[in-house]
Amino acid sequence: MEIGLIFKIAAVGILVTILSQILKHSGREEHAFLLSLAGLILVLTWIIPYIYDLFVSVQNLFDL
Repeated sequence: MEIGLIFKIAAVGILVTILSQILKHSGREEHAFLLSLAGLILVLTWIIPYIYDLFVSVQNLFDL
């Protein structure tokens, strides 16, 4: 896993947290939820290839 990916995930987490708090305090909780969901989906699209590679490596290790 690249160190740049970890920094990207951290940046998205910080940005989503700050924007969610701003939206919640302005009374737009629905938008805050959608923003959090969008951040989660973005990060998942980044890490799914690594999870897939992990499962392939485990499968090859045990020859299943």
